[in-house]
Amino acid sequence: MPLQPAELQDLQISIGDRIYIQVANWHLYLRDAALAEPLAIECNANLDLGANVAARKALENVQVSLGGGNARLPLARLIPSGQIFDLEDILGPYCR
Repeated sequence: MPLQPAELQDLQISIGDRIYIQVANWHLYLRDAALAEPLAIECNANLDLGANVAARKALENVQVSLGGGNARLPLARLIPSGQIFDLEDILGPYCR
C-alpha cells in the first residue's frame, strides 16, 4: 500500500538528511542534489517487498545525470555501501 502524501514527504526529508553521494572525499546529501524526492518515490513503489528490496531496487532505478547529461549512472553506484544500510533503516518503519 503506497504511503500517504505526508508520510512520503517525511520519508523524503529523512532520506535527504541522511543519505549522500560520495565523490572523492566529498559528501553531497541527496536533499542538496535534488535526488531525495525521486528516491523516496522509487522506495515507496516497493515498500511491500521489505526495506532491503525496496532500498536496493530504488537505488538501481534512480538514474543520476553526470557531466551535463553526457553520462547516467544508477544512484547505487554513487553512494557508499554503508549508506544502503542507512536507507534500509529509514525505510523499515514505513514497510507494512
